Amino acid sequence: MIKKNLLLDSSILLHDPEVFEQFPNHSLILPAVVLEELDRKKSQSDEMGRHARLVMRFIDNMSKEGNIRKGIALPNGGKLKVLLDFEQKKKRNSPLICAPDKNRQRLLTMAFHLNDLGEKTILLSKDPVTKILAETIGVETQGYKGPKEHYDSIFRGVNFHDLSKHEIDQFYLDGEMSIPEGDFYPNEYFVFKSEENSSAICRMDSRKKRLVPLSNKNNDLWGIKPRNVEQKCAMDLLMRDDVKLISFIGPAGTGKTLLALAAGLRKVFDEGVYNKIIVTRSIMPLGKDIGFLPGTKEEKLKSWLAPFFDNLEYICGDQNNETGDETKRWIVDSDKFQLEAITYMRGRSLSNTYIIIDEAQNLTPHELKTIISRVGENTKIIILGDASQIDNPYLDKDSNGLVHLLGKMKRYDLCGSIYFRQTERSKLAALAATVL
Repeated sequence: MIKKNLLLDSSILLHDPEVFEQFPNHSLILPAVVLEELDRKKSQSDEMGRHARLVMRFIDNMSKEGNIRKGIALPNGGKLKVLLDFEQKKKRNSPLICAPDKNRQRLLTMAFHLNDLGEKTILLSKDPVTKILAETIGVETQGYKGPKEHYDSIFRGVNFHDLSKHEIDQFYLDGEMSIPEGDFYPNEYFVFKSEENSSAICRMDSRKKRLVPLSNKNNDLWGIKPRNVEQKCAMDLLMRDDVKLISFIGPAGTGKTLLALAAGLRKVFDEGVYNKIIVTRSIMPLGKDIGFLPGTKEEKLKSWLAPFFDNLEYICGDQNNETGDETKRWIVDSDKFQLEAITYMRGRSLSNTYIIIDEAQNLTPHELKTIISRVGENTKIIILGDASQIDNPYLDKDSNGLVHLLGKMKRYDLCGSIYFRQTERSKLAALAATVL
């Protein structure tokens, strides 16, 4: 039995090309103007163009199953049909629809006339202007988030629990502890505290199905020591060779890039676990772009990757420290330290490599999938970002690749993630991250 009629806006389809599966037993209506908008977008090489092509391909396949104007049955019990425009006529007590642009006017006209004909129809859209204008003419609207991951409920990687002092002492004595009741994931960390100020930090060992203590040897990476519990857990995660994909998310100044780079220097230059470090970040400018940058690829990338060089300078020593400057030059000039543009990651096969990808919140889920699928044997990849600072105009805090990655990969042994809460860069940076 059909529950409701839903008129789909193009913003919904470009956001989630699988929206047809999300409304079982609903009648989904596609106006001709939406198909025209998808047709204009399909040639784009970005995520929006890819979604437009997926939707057009799906509709084309469904149209072979019957008369798409009358409606074609969907596998979930729903129905899909495409409608041509209604002729707009001024009737008694009906508004003359004059939207800011012709396409929006055609969409609103269809929504109004469907309801005027007695076919109760809800306009499904992510565009706030479209929804406001629809409501002014008496058309019911509904937003859409879909089954995607949401930033407000993302996996944080660290749990805080209260325990008695006796239980904490017993953990140190036994070297392990049973997992608390609830749903937990591999490589998740636990912080226990008692009323007597005893505390313990441990991680979930998915093979033993027990909580085990952190290694004490990971408290100093090239002079970088943890300043809070999240950084301590992050160091443990970075130094474990069995974890191949790590995600760090949190505000600016929480130490994500610094810790990832320090661990990479240890693993590549000291321990020789990996042959090289590749550092890259999303090339999405903050504010107005400064335009073309002269020079070679490496010279261009140095401007985009300045945050890595700032952190490298901090790790190697103070700017006036001659030894520190020499160490920094030795690292940068080494074949083991490479800069790469996200654009050139497609098609590569990266083995025995330690990869750091910064500003991942500006990447789409498809772009991140493309990058991670480049990973070969004995490669570790670190994904960093802050979902509250998105510069990509086509993404938000829920639809970006970083949040999508956290939600999809949290249940696998090869993956781990930490959400950083506390800014350690400076008091001013912490204040800005909280207040501004």
